[in-house]
Amino acid sequence: MENKTIDTKILTTSDADIEIAAKIIRGGGLAAFPTETVYGLGASAYDADAAKKIYAAKGRPSDNPLIVHVASAKGIEDAAREIPESARVVIERFMPGPITVILKKKDVIPDTVTAGLDTVAVRCPDNETARRLIEKAGVPIAAPSANLSGKPSPTKAEHVINDMNGRIDAIIDGGSCRVGVESTIVDLSSERPVILRPGGVTYEDLKNAGVDVEIDKHILETFDGNEAPKCPGMKYKHYAPNAEVIVVEGEKDAVKRKIKELISENKGKTVGVLTMFDADYDDAVMLAAGATNKEYAKNLFSALRDFDKLGAEIVFAEFCERDAYALAVRNRLYKAAAQRVIHV
Repeated sequence: MENKTIDTKILTTSDADIEIAAKIIRGGGLAAFPTETVYGLGASAYDADAAKKIYAAKGRPSDNPLIVHVASAKGIEDAAREIPESARVVIERFMPGPITVILKKKDVIPDTVTAGLDTVAVRCPDNETARRLIEKAGVPIAAPSANLSGKPSPTKAEHVINDMNGRIDAIIDGGSCRVGVESTIVDLSSERPVILRPGGVTYEDLKNAGVDVEIDKHILETFDGNEAPKCPGMKYKHYAPNAEVIVVEGEKDAVKRKIKELISENKGKTVGVLTMFDADYDDAVMLAAGATNKEYAKNLFSALRDFDKLGAEIVFAEFCERDAYALAVRNRLYKAAAQRVIHV
């Protein structure tokens, strides 16, 4: 799909426009839609050929599984053949919401959706437009983030239009996403629940709900290329702008000193700084990440795209652990930076 030949419809959240998008989904086409986390690129989860179109539109590796979106928590039964007690606790406590569960899949979900795995990732978004679309489509919707593979995930319709206009059939403009990073993914297909990707439902949230969960090592480490990823985002470089990204992590004063030193070393380049300390840097383009990790999560992907618009060649991202969202932000920053991290 290198040639942009599709007439992409830009739709509103009106009932009439959602019906247009639903008809596209039912007919084997692709429609992007807002969720509370990021925008998703949707196709019928029952249609193997439609799922292939998602991979083609994104330039996404075919061993990177998709997430199946359902209109209600009960809809998980349409995709999963087993729902253990640990999963029921998560579903009842956190759905609809920014969380995905991995369960044993039903045969009705094709292998192209699950990248050949015998498990399926399922979630029920708490975004009203997303749920209305799924209900009108009458089928679960398989949807990764609606961006070109490897680029920052889209949190506004304009991001989707920039990446997907001419590649897909429709884009629903539902405004800005509330959470700003993709859903938490919890593997509940085996004995011990494991967080494979952190997001809007935190490790602390799950522990407080009585879920005996652990954190997968790949959240902050490089994934072995020979392993099959169980969920989106584990194996490949993600969230990267055109600029080189370097994370500078630590307490405020040490981070500021180090970034000033790095700016001096990169004279002649257009340098960007993503700041959470409200710091002031001469000779740099600065964007605010927010004072908390929760704010950072909401603003991160949009800021990375803005640095591209501003022509940044290298971006230094301040980071300090301040709240329970820290793991989600750290995970995305490390991937955007391809593990280029300076601890100070």
